[in-house]
Amino acid sequence: MSTTHEVFNQPVPLVDVNLFAVNRAMQSALAFNAPALDTAPLQTLGAVVGSGEMQTHARLANVHAPQLKTHSRFGHRIDQVEFHPSYHALMTEAVGAGLHGTPWGEGGTSPHLLRAAGFMLFTELEPSVLCPISMSYAVAPALRDNPAIYKDWAPGLTSRAYDPALKVWRDKPGLTMGMGMTEKQGGSDVRANTTRAEPAGSDAWGQRFSVTGHKWFFSAPMCDAFLILAQTTSGLSCLFLPRVLPDGAMNAIHIQRLKDKLGNKANASSEVEFHGASAWLVGEEGRGVPQILAMGSMTRLDCALGTSGLMRQALSIALNHTTQRKAFGKALIDQPLMKNVLADLALESEASTALALRLARSFDRADDPHEQVMTRLLTP
Repeated sequence: MSTTHEVFNQPVPLVDVNLFAVNRAMQSALAFNAPALDTAPLQTLGAVVGSGEMQTHARLANVHAPQLKTHSRFGHRIDQVEFHPSYHALMTEAVGAGLHGTPWGEGGTSPHLLRAAGFMLFTELEPSVLCPISMSYAVAPALRDNPAIYKDWAPGLTSRAYDPALKVWRDKPGLTMGMGMTEKQGGSDVRANTTRAEPAGSDAWGQRFSVTGHKWFFSAPMCDAFLILAQTTSGLSCLFLPRVLPDGAMNAIHIQRLKDKLGNKANASSEVEFHGASAWLVGEEGRGVPQILAMGSMTRLDCALGTSGLMRQALSIALNHTTQRKAFGKALIDQPLMKNVLADLALESEASTALALRLARSFDRADDPHEQVMTRLLTP
C-alpha cells in the first residue's frame, strides 16, 4: 500500500468496554443513594451496551431508518412501520434489561434507581429506542386509574419479553405503550386540542369512546397502545387507545407520515389521524391533563437521565480521543488548555449523574412527603 495511505495518530474506537465498570461517578452516586443495591445487573448491561456488536446495531438502526407502509400490495390499509432488524435487537436488549416497566412488577431494592442507572448506560449506546421504553415505564401511574385495563395490561408491560408483532394484547408475551398529546394548532398548549371523543357504550374496560381527530406528534406508532388526550362533553380527557382491539381487529389509527428529524433516526415519530378509533376512559372525565401528566412526570425523569447519559458518552469519547491523539509533541490530554476543557466536561457530567440519580431515588420513596417534594422540585 502506498505510504500516503498509512493511517497514524488516529485513536482506536471506544469499543468493547464495560460502560458501567469505567463509570466511577455512577458507581459513587449509586453507593450514596442506595448502599445495599445489587449492581450486578448493571455490570452485565455495561458489557452489553459497550460491545462492538451492539454499537453496530445502533449504527445500522439509524442508517436504515423506519419505513412507513400505509397500504399492503393489494391496497388494504395496514398503517405499519417497518424497522431494520438492528432496531429490534436494541429493543430486545433494553426490554430484557428491565428498562421499561419492570420496577412496577418486580420490586426489590431501589428498583427505580437501578432502572435509572441502566437507562443512562443504554443511552450511551443508542437513545432512539428508549422513547417507547420510557413511555412503557411511565404509563403505570396513570393507567392504574382504570383498574380493569391495568389488570389486563400490567403483566405484559412489566414483562422482559419483547414482541414487535401487531397482535391482540392477550396473545403477546410483552407489551409497549406510547403517548399522543400534541396537535399542530396547539403545540404544548394541549388544552387547544380539537380531537373529539364521542360516547360509544361501555364494556369490561369501562366507558368507551369513538375518537376522531389527529395528533401532530405521535411517537413510536408501533406500540401496542397509547394514552391520548381528546375532548369529551366534560372537557379534555385521558383515553386508552390500543392499536389492536380486543376482538383482534385493527383500530382506526391512520399514520399520515413519519417525521423527518434531525436526530433520533432509529425511532419512528409520526403524525396520525383517528377515524372513529375506539378508546377507553382513564381517570375522571374532563381531567385529562392532570391524569396524563402522571405519565409525563416519569418521562421527564427519563429526559434528565438520558441527558446525563449523553453527557457521559461525550466525555468518554473525548477522553478516548485525547489520550491517543497527539498534537505539538504531546498527547492532547496533556496540553494545558485541553485539560481545562476536559475537566469542565468531567465536572458537568459527574454533577449531572449525581443529580439525576438523586432524583431517581425519590421515585423509590414515593410515600415519603419529603421525597414527594423533591420529585416535584427536581424533575422539571
